[in-house]
Amino acid sequence: MNAIEREHDNPLGYEKVSTLLRRFAVPSIVAMLVSSLYNIVDQIFIGQGVGYLGNAATNVAYPLTTICLAIALLFGIGGAANFSLALGSGNKDGAARTVCNVLYMVILFGIVYAVLIELFLRPMLNAFGATENVLPFAVKYAKITAIGMPFLIFTNAVSALIRADGSPKYSMMCMVTGAVINTILDPLFIFGFKMGIEGAAWATILSQFISFLCALRYLRHFQSIDLKREYFQFRIGSCIQTASLGLSNCLTQVSITLIQIVMNNSLTYYGVRSIYGEDIPLSAAGVVMKVNSILTAVFVGLSQGSQPILGYNYGAVQYERVKGVYKLAVKCSFVVSVLGFIMFQFFPQYIIAIFGSGDNELYIEFAVKFMRTFLFMIIINGVQLISSNFFSAIGKPFKGIMLSLSRQVIFLIPLMLLLPIFWGIDGVMLAAPVADTIAFVFSIIMIRKEFHKMHHSNEKVENKGSDIR
Repeated sequence: MNAIEREHDNPLGYEKVSTLLRRFAVPSIVAMLVSSLYNIVDQIFIGQGVGYLGNAATNVAYPLTTICLAIALLFGIGGAANFSLALGSGNKDGAARTVCNVLYMVILFGIVYAVLIELFLRPMLNAFGATENVLPFAVKYAKITAIGMPFLIFTNAVSALIRADGSPKYSMMCMVTGAVINTILDPLFIFGFKMGIEGAAWATILSQFISFLCALRYLRHFQSIDLKREYFQFRIGSCIQTASLGLSNCLTQVSITLIQIVMNNSLTYYGVRSIYGEDIPLSAAGVVMKVNSILTAVFVGLSQGSQPILGYNYGAVQYERVKGVYKLAVKCSFVVSVLGFIMFQFFPQYIIAIFGSGDNELYIEFAVKFMRTFLFMIIINGVQLISSNFFSAIGKPFKGIMLSLSRQVIFLIPLMLLLPIFWGIDGVMLAAPVADTIAFVFSIIMIRKEFHKMHHSNEKVENKGSDIR
């Protein structure tokens, strides 16, 4: 390919893989880290200002946020995959229609979801594992944050489209702006205005609204397409196709929600039968899961950053580049995982102390034990998540769904219900490393098979070319 041809071509198809991954993944990782910081910052300031019951309340309310992100990923990541595949095959009209249908769906689902939370809040929080002491705090927090759910869904979904359009830095800016505002407003509302846990909720909503405005502004500045009026036609077929490509990522979030529900209820049930009681395990698990979300954000950022590159090159039948992007993303996740393992195994008490309740010895004891055990196999976690997104990015959503469900639903939840029968509350913690190991092996098997298929496809293309010559 000569220089003139490249000027009119998409750099996703010819630029160095490592350069592309850095350009797309770094802003995506920062955006995901910032997104996870919304809840972590709340957790820190609530823990310092309200105590461990406040931390338990945010843990109980957190499934509402994971469901919200599941909706955003369903249409955001699915739309971005559809968008990239369309651009890779030269179909700009199809890419534009995808964006318009994504906008319709995120607006509709965001409003409906916020209304459902307001109508069924208490039953939902009880199902999520709220205890008698924790429920009042959880209701105050969740009732307010529900107002911001439509903004959060819109921002996360459109951010995925912005990355796919080749503007990962702008996508990152949308999330960073909101997180910075949230970090400033949290202490001001909680301590300055003495609003307690409700102050943290209002700070979250205001910051989410600012991020929403940033994402909304980009709709008039797409680089790869023009959003003309004729494209704004609701097409159910396009929505279904988009949702199928985003279903893997969506189910990952839904399964996280199921895990939180099962884990919260298991911890309270077996916690009563231990020296820790029901509130301490609930609070400590919330802190550990929020800390783990930092590493998960890196893995998700890597997978989302690689998605446009994978989708474009698969659509352009450049399979060696597809393999190269996947392998590089896995190597990067491993480096981050090793750092996380060192922190979680050797310095857990310092991490736990950031979230308050340092005067409660039983709380610190359980939180440290939970972090070390539950996150013991964190080193291999990134492989499963990147692999499931890999299949969605190349237009094979069923395989992505299988991998998404493997660790969370097929392995972890049954183990979380079975192992505590024999080992009590310790069994809840042991379920995670066992499930991580099994899911890792399953991911490697599926990826090897897919790479083998790509290799044979390349050979067929080369043989046809030689026959023509």
